[in-house]
Amino acid sequence: MNAIISASELADALRSERPPVLLDVRWQLSTAAASGQPFDGRAAYASGHIPGAVFVDLDRELASAPGPRGRHPLPDLDVFGAAMRRAGVSAGTPVVAYDGGIGWAAARAWWLLRWTGHPDVRVLDGGLPAWDGPLEAEAEAETEASAPTEGDFVPKPAEGAVLDADGAAALARSGVLLDARAGERYRGEVEPIDPVGGHIPGALSAPTADNVDADGRFRPAAELRACFGELGVTRDVPVGVYCGSGVSAAHEVLALEVAGIPAALYVGSWSEWTSDPARPVAVGPDPQ
Repeated sequence: MNAIISASELADALRSERPPVLLDVRWQLSTAAASGQPFDGRAAYASGHIPGAVFVDLDRELASAPGPRGRHPLPDLDVFGAAMRRAGVSAGTPVVAYDGGIGWAAARAWWLLRWTGHPDVRVLDGGLPAWDGPLEAEAEAETEASAPTEGDFVPKPAEGAVLDADGAAALARSGVLLDARAGERYRGEVEPIDPVGGHIPGALSAPTADNVDADGRFRPAAELRACFGELGVTRDVPVGVYCGSGVSAAHEVLALEVAGIPAALYVGSWSEWTSDPARPVAVGPDPQ
């Protein structure tokens, strides 16, 4: 099954006898919008969303509180499971996640559901901007329909899909470890968020932005395979991905999935790696 779904395919699915549960996971990396106020995904959802979608809070339901394990460590599974059931997610129900277009937050939801055992979850390719159907405001939804029926999904994490700091360092030596951040952050030329710039020694630069076209839609699978192949990524090589805090890296894992290549996620990512000053840091274009 493809890990992504087009807007037209989603419209057809929503009219089918077995419509998917829709998760609206709008979120932004920037802490403040142009107005000076932090981005409010709940407010964006309330102003207009795909009919039937349920808002999911990335910071509170798809991650734990920031700390030594990074800015977006794994969520408490009880909290995550409750959020998914509240949204109507059941083990036998298809799920589609979308966000405001960049795809990172929706991919985080996709990855978490896949990691915890859901067999049928996809991401809306291109996000909400790709949707050309009607939108509904939260007030309209409340008057027209009740909350979704409680789901029965119980998270059961898979083994081997998550890397810790030691595992990421080892994979950089024994397989391929991809850094999904922008190239200038990888090289250590700028670091707007974390205390130290650079990358994990041995990691290869593979910016998430390279995986999509100008509209934010994924490039064809064959193109993705060719690009990842230039970095030595194949189905026969262990692959892991990290970013700043395990959000955009989930989008890279999704791109690899589209290309037919399984990959593990270092959830703590650079924000966890740099929390320990004893961990080595490489700078410049050279992986080492």
